[in-house]
Order: sequence, then C-alpha cells, then structure tokens
Amino acid sequence: MEKLLVVDFGSQYTLLIARRAREVGVYAEIVPYYKLPPEPEPGVKGVIFSGSYASASEGPPLPEGWLGRLPALAICYSAQWVAAHYGGAVIEGERREYGPAKLLITDSSPLFAGVAQGSTVWMSHADTITALPAGAHPIAATENIPYAAYEWPEKKLIGVQFHPEVSHTAYGPQMLENFLRRYCGYTAHWRPEDTIEALVQDLRAAMPEGQAVCALSGGVDSTVAALLAYKAIGERFHGLFVDTGLLRKGEREAVLQAYAQIGLPVQLIQAEEAFLKALKGITDPEEKRRRIGHVFIEVFERAARSIPDVRYLIQGTIYPDVVESGASVAPTIKSHHNVGGLPEQLPFALVEPLRLFFKDEVRRLGQKLGVPESFLQRHPFPGPGLAVRILGEVTPERLRTLREADARFIETLHETGWYDRVWQAFAVLLPVSTVGVAGDNRAYGQVVALRAVLSTDGMTAEPSPLPYEVLLRTTQKILQEVPGITRVVYDLASKPPATIEWE
Repeated sequence: MEKLLVVDFGSQYTLLIARRAREVGVYAEIVPYYKLPPEPEPGVKGVIFSGSYASASEGPPLPEGWLGRLPALAICYSAQWVAAHYGGAVIEGERREYGPAKLLITDSSPLFAGVAQGSTVWMSHADTITALPAGAHPIAATENIPYAAYEWPEKKLIGVQFHPEVSHTAYGPQMLENFLRRYCGYTAHWRPEDTIEALVQDLRAAMPEGQAVCALSGGVDSTVAALLAYKAIGERFHGLFVDTGLLRKGEREAVLQAYAQIGLPVQLIQAEEAFLKALKGITDPEEKRRRIGHVFIEVFERAARSIPDVRYLIQGTIYPDVVESGASVAPTIKSHHNVGGLPEQLPFALVEPLRLFFKDEVRRLGQKLGVPESFLQRHPFPGPGLAVRILGEVTPERLRTLREADARFIETLHETGWYDRVWQAFAVLLPVSTVGVAGDNRAYGQVVALRAVLSTDGMTAEPSPLPYEVLLRTTQKILQEVPGITRVVYDLASKPPATIEWE
C-alpha cells in the first residue's frame, strides 16, 4: 500500500499534515523524528517534515540519510533547519511572522499549480531564512521575507516557511496535493471505509480468546470502536456505559436508546455520587481531569472484574486525543480522559482500533457500519463531560444550571436548522457573577458563554457565524427559563490560539 510518512518535530499542526494528505486520498502516518527508520519501507513514496516549537539552532536534526532519497516537503522549522545546516543562513527573532501573509510566487513550480498569486498563507515562525544553500533557489516570498518557499533539486526537497496544512492557508490543500501527486507520484485514492474488513480481522487476531470490555461514552468514537470489536468477537464483547453525573440533559436515555437500536450490548453503571464527591472543592482543570480519570478507573475496574476472563480493554482513542495528550513530540496542551490513565492501571491489554483515524473518518466508518446518521452527527462531547465546561468548582447546583442552559442552546440550534451546520456547540458556566434585574429588583447572577465552531477534525476551528436572531433567541430562552443566570456571551475565539473547550 502507498504511504506518506509525516515526521514530527513537535509542531501542534503535525496531525493536520496527515489529515490533509488523507483528504486527497493519500494514506499518511506520523512518526516522531527519533523513531524514523534508517530506510524507507516499501510503499513510502514521499516524506513531509513538520514544523516545531523549537528554534532551528536548538531543535532536533533532520534525518540526513533520507534527504535526496525521496521527495520531501520541509515545513517551517524543517525548512529553516535545512537552510541553516547546509550553508544557508537563518536569523533568530528579528523578523517574526505570525498570522496571515500574502504569497508572492517568484518562480514557476509544480507546487503552485492552480495556486493564485497573492493568496493568503499562514505564518507562525520566529526564525527567518536569509540565505539559501548552494543549489537551492527561491520560488516564493512574502512582503516581509524573501524566502517563503524554495526548491533544492539535488536533495529532492521543497522548503516552505508557511503552513500549508492549516485552513488559514487559502490554497494549502492544493499545494499538498501538488506535492503528493506531482513530486512523489502517489496514484492511489485511500478511503477510511475501505479499511473496515482489515480492522475487523486485526481485532480478531489481537483478541483470539477471552472477554473484552469497552468503556462506552455515547460518543461517536467509542461507539464505532465498540461496533468494530463486536463485529470481530461477537458475544465476547461487553460494553459498559458509566453515568458519571456529568452528562448533558437527556444524554443517558438517548444514548441507551441508540445502542439498543443498533444492537450493541451495553450495561449501565450509575456512579454520579462517586464523581461529585471526588470533584468537591476542586477548581483546577487538570486536577478535575485527573480525579475524574481516577474515579472512572475505580468504577470501571469494579464492573469489569465482575465479568469472567476479561483480557482486553477497547478504547475509542483517535488521533487528536493522542497529540493533545502529549503522546507526540509536541508539548502537552491538556490531558484527555480516554488516554489519561486507564491503560496503565487496568490489568487488561489495550486495544485502540481508531488510534490512527480522525473524527470525520470515524464518522465514515460508522456510516458504513450502519450507525444511524442522527447519532453520527451528534456534536463531540469531552470525556470529563460538563466538569470541564463549568469553570471553577463542580456542584450539583451548577451542573443543573449548565445542563438547562446548554439544552436551551442545542434546542434552539435544532429549531433553526443550525445544529447540523456547526461542528460543535455548547454552553460554558463561568466562575463570575454579574448584576442584573429580575422584575423590579436587583439580581446578582451567573454568566453563561455560548460556543459554536466550524471544524473538520477538531485540530483547528473557527467560530461559527450564528445569526444574531439565533443568538438572541437562545439568550432569551436562557434568561427567562434558567434561574440564576443574568448574562449570556458568545465566544468568538478561533483554534489556534484558543482551544475549542474552555478547560
């Protein structure tokens, strides 16, 4: 099978490179720079070197043995490292660029086939290339830097100081496809749904005997992972749905009904009291996640041990979970519930069939497996639940307030036809109070923030341009029907620099 290797040097955008390659039908896998094999394996026809949080003068070296063997695209840090290491020059910190820039194509190149002159590219670098190695030549600049992109035919390398993988670069997908098809010669058109039979066979081989348990959350990821496992091992599969007390309004009932509809065997475990007890007095986001993970381990392990001969733990871990939990070279942004402790502490072999898939790819797998469209299109929900949408202490009263506010928001989106037009929407309860008026009296109530974003995989996101009428209608419902709230605000931050969730 044809494969692209994306070599990770610590960029938070590394997953996006692989994601964009798959969008154009080229299967891509990420490998940390320190795990790159000395020889390209069969099927690998090209390589992309990522950016990095490090400076070109201090960061890790590129694999020189690979340069010149396969077509390579070096992005940002990697392009700078090559320039500095092979006789060019890189200046640190004098011409920092962050944000949009105008691409000025200065030489014809297959990389820019179909790319408009003056289109927007996304910059995120402190170092800047000021001279190229002998034999390399520039193919693009910006108004601020002379070498936005260059080619080095001897090394089969293209270097770019912008990020074609992020949505902010107007022709980024076109540039990446040009590199993959025109330079590397990829011809296959990979589709995630074509991998189902192979995934099932791999699961059957990985779990030849004994029982398997799966922590179902009601989300698309865990559901699809469970269905693949159930398809592979049948009655040896056991789904466990833990009601943490941190779910959205009506969540438990809707999820159990959906599982019954698709024929997935699931056992309900009610554990609200244990989770709320552990969260009492806790305000730090990471401590919340840690405690939720700890209690989940206890509850889940107790239930799993009641099943004879359990040997495997199935999880719906996907690519973004892995990178944001620090499993790549990049620094940790935040921990994730489904990769935050279960594998190390439970005496079962970990099975993660979706670890190399993105959210929209998982939805395509689910669609092929017969999961109802209404379930597949449900917005993502974090493993720690409403605990990370309540800033400050989590209490039963604050949970009730947030549930009701969130329900009004989602209800309005459904009523106005906007639910399926956004990738994720939710309400956040803030740890501040504000003056309001209730009747003729002064009121001192809480503040709710609404968040709705557009995304494909959660790695980048833009605020959804919800109509004023939708926001106003939601606000009126919340203020009139949810006691204790006196103000509603709308979050307009993109990712990056913000994350989608507030905690």
